Amino acid sequence: MLVVDDHPLLRDALMLVVREVEPRAEVLRAGDCEQALALAEADPRIDLLLLDLNLPGLAGIPALRAWRQRHPAVPVVVLSADGSQPTVLAALAAGAAGFVPKSTPSALMADALRLVLDGGRYLPSEVLGAPTGRVTARPLTPKQATLGLTPRQLEVVRMLASGAPNKAIARELGMAERTVKAHVTVALRALRVSSRTQLALEAARLGLLSPAQARP
Repeated sequence: MLVVDDHPLLRDALMLVVREVEPRAEVLRAGDCEQALALAEADPRIDLLLLDLNLPGLAGIPALRAWRQRHPAVPVVVLSADGSQPTVLAALAAGAAGFVPKSTPSALMADALRLVLDGGRYLPSEVLGAPTGRVTARPLTPKQATLGLTPRQLEVVRMLASGAPNKAIARELGMAERTVKAHVTVALRALRVSSRTQLALEAARLGLLSPAQARP
């Protein structure tokens, strides 16, 4: 795994979080994007990248796009002190598999990395508008009703936007995985998008991810 941050103390702290997730992981560290790209070229075994947006030189969303273009198979978790919704959504649109504000507690950050390594996506609760990991049904607004989605399908959309893989959605909602896949297909068609990332962005724009009462 590769950690990219220009602050040595933060790099060391992130390394400890990575080791909590995978004690046997080899952790490479870089202080800027150019150095990180060179490390990745020299070692193609990288399974996960933790990328700070605020770096010297190539930085921000352009740095993320550069990574996705050159190493599309490596999932990228973005780290940033700016956890605003526009920044998070821009990172997702550029191909990030997760976004973790630097204020996130280490235990929650570790959970986010596990989710991404398991094939899911992680978004901070501030963007989802609900407590992390909690996605609940609520009455439809007129705008949502025109989409033709059932309350159950909206639950699937919200969990999918939170980064949960199909297996986790099926387990949480008590349905077969093939049923989840069917709901995802319907949702993609209803929101007129072609990918899970686009679905999360469009769901946020339509207000499908606004605050809801958490499950007990």
